[in-house]
Amino acid sequence: MGAMTTGNISRAGTNRRRILDVALAELLRDPDASMDQIARAAGVVRRTVYGHFPSREALISTLVDGAVEALADADARAREGVTDPAESVARSVLALWEIADRYRLLVALAQRTVTVQGIRERLAPLRANKAELLRQGLTQGVFHSPLPPAALAYVHEQLLFAVMEAVNDGLLAAEEAGRSATVTVLTAAGMPAGPATALVARVSEERGTEGRTEGRVEGA
Repeated sequence: MGAMTTGNISRAGTNRRRILDVALAELLRDPDASMDQIARAAGVVRRTVYGHFPSREALISTLVDGAVEALADADARAREGVTDPAESVARSVLALWEIADRYRLLVALAQRTVTVQGIRERLAPLRANKAELLRQGLTQGVFHSPLPPAALAYVHEQLLFAVMEAVNDGLLAAEEAGRSATVTVLTAAGMPAGPATALVARVSEERGTEGRTEGRVEGA
């Protein structure tokens, strides 16, 4: 009985992950995708989807939670071992943009169903990390702003949302957006445009080299 229960739990977990993966793909393809469409695409009956998620809003909310978790993980890994506040901010924003770009249509969709306040609350830990980096940079004279760190962190967050919307509206090419957003965040913190652009170019190149190296190791 115990083994069967464990098997059922395992199958339920696999089903739930599959539904979430398929739902994300379907909603990014068609923001108005219904629970019926998602169930068909996942190869399950509608009752199975509702067994895991009582409503379409609950499903989207869970996807947003997953996106925020991915953002927090990317932020932590990007800043690991970096002591310079400006480089930490640059690495963090570039890493966050890679994740955010994958989810940017979801954010636009979520704003229909999850309140903006709900998204803001989910991002509170990330914002606190950013505020601490900004505090260090302001103290060290790397950044210059009339705003206190916590307020400046809000400005940075809204800048990134604005850049996402610009990409969604076709005003900015997605492949340019990450670097552009990062330079904009650094200059908004009072870093001169020249050094900010040079820093972002260097960090982007290093990140690209690291990615290519990892690929070679995995393929070897």
